[in-house]
Amino acid sequence: MVTTFSPSAPLKEAFTRIATAAWLRRVGAALFALVLLGGAFAIVMAQVAGNRGIAPTASSADYEVRGIEVDERADTGEEAREQAWRRAQRLAWQQIDGPPVSDSQLSSMVSSIVIQRERIGPKRYIATLGVIFDRQRAGRYLGGAATARSSAPMLLIPVTVSGGTFTTFEVRNAWQRSWAEFNPGRSRIDYVRPSGAGGDSLLLNYGQAGRRSRAWWRSTLDQYGAADVLVPIARLDHQFPGGPVTGTFTARYGPESRVLETFELTAESPVRMDDMYQRAVARIDSIYEAALADGKLQPDPTLTAGASGEIDPALQRLIEIGRAVRAREAATAEAAEAALAPDGNSGQGDVPTPAPVTVANYTVQFDTPDGSAFDGVLTTVRGTPGVRGVAVTSTAMGGTSVMNVGFSGSLDELAAALRSRGFTVRQGANALAISR
Repeated sequence: MVTTFSPSAPLKEAFTRIATAAWLRRVGAALFALVLLGGAFAIVMAQVAGNRGIAPTASSADYEVRGIEVDERADTGEEAREQAWRRAQRLAWQQIDGPPVSDSQLSSMVSSIVIQRERIGPKRYIATLGVIFDRQRAGRYLGGAATARSSAPMLLIPVTVSGGTFTTFEVRNAWQRSWAEFNPGRSRIDYVRPSGAGGDSLLLNYGQAGRRSRAWWRSTLDQYGAADVLVPIARLDHQFPGGPVTGTFTARYGPESRVLETFELTAESPVRMDDMYQRAVARIDSIYEAALADGKLQPDPTLTAGASGEIDPALQRLIEIGRAVRAREAATAEAAEAALAPDGNSGQGDVPTPAPVTVANYTVQFDTPDGSAFDGVLTTVRGTPGVRGVAVTSTAMGGTSVMNVGFSGSLDELAAALRSRGFTVRQGANALAISR
C-alpha cells in the first residue's frame, strides 16, 4: 500500500509566504542596485552636462585696448555716442604710443569697438569701451611693436577661491570668462585655454592643479597639446554683501605650483569686479612674460621625458656623458686588474668594445583602476632592466591603458623581465597585457 503525503492548508500557506518573501528580496536587491547605478550615472552626467563651457572669444594679433572711460554730452544721445567713440579711439591710440594721425586715418585703423558698459541718456553718453586696431593697418604706424610669441604652449587653469571653495571649470565664473575674453595675440605666452565644456571640468580641477605626478601630468598635457601648465589664482574677500571686494591674485606655474608673484586689487562693489578681473589678467600676463624673459618660464624637462618614447636632448646628452665616464672607469679598473694578473699578459690587446644594443618597441596594455595604479605601473616598467623608454599612448582611468615600451631584447625577454617585477603577463603578437 502506498501512502501519499498531502500538506495541510496552513503548511501550504507558510511555504507560499516564504517563497514570496525570498522573491521580493531578490527583486528589491535588483531594484536597489539599479537605483545606485542610475544615481552614479546621474552624478557623473551632472558633472559634465550643462552650460559650463566658455570658449575663448579673442585670439587675434590685433592691437586691443580696454577699460577706456568716456563721458560725452551732445544735442542727442546718438551724437553723444559718436563723439564718445571717437574720443575712445583717440585715447586708445595714445595708450599704445601711436604717432599723430588724422581722425579719418585713425577711424580706418579701428576694426571694432567693444562695449564693456554703457549708459545712454537723451543728451549724454557714459561708457567703458575697448578699441581694437587692425594689425595690418596700424602696424606700419607702430613700427611692428608687437612681439611674436616665443613660449612653448602653456595649459591655462584659472582657479577662483571664494568662501572656502576652489573652482576652475565646474561652473561658469567671471575669472574664467576674463581669461576667455583676453586677447593673447600680442602676448609672448602661447596660452592653451580650455573652454571648460565636456570632460574639462572633471580633468582640470583644483586637485589636478596641485597634483605632483609627472606621469599624470604628461598624459593630461598631451591631451591638450601643451608643454607645461600655468595656474592663475584669484582669491576673493567680500567685506560685506554689496560692498568692496578685495582680490588677491597669484601667478603660479609648473606642476610644482611655483609662485612668481602675488598682488592685490580692490573693486568698489561686485558690479566693478569685471574691471578688476581685466586688470588682473593683464598684469598676470605681464608677470608671465617677464618670467619668460628671465628664463624661468621654461617647460619642465620631467614633463617631456618619455612623452614620446624619447628623452629631452639635453638630458640625453648628460646621460650619455655619464655612461661614457662609467665606461672609461670600468675599462681603467679592468686594465689595472689585468696588470696585476700572474700571467704577465696584462696591458696587451685593446679593450673590447661592447656590441651595439638594438632597441625594439612593443605595445603593452595595463589595467589602470585609479591614478595610483597608473603611476605605479609606469614607475615599475621604467625601472625594469632593459627598458629604454616608455610612452603612454592611451589613458583610461578605470579601464585598460596602453603604452609603448622601448626594450633592448625580444618580446619573450620583455615578458620574462616583467614577470620578474611581479606582473602577470599575457603575450600576443608583438604585444603584451600585464596586470597585478
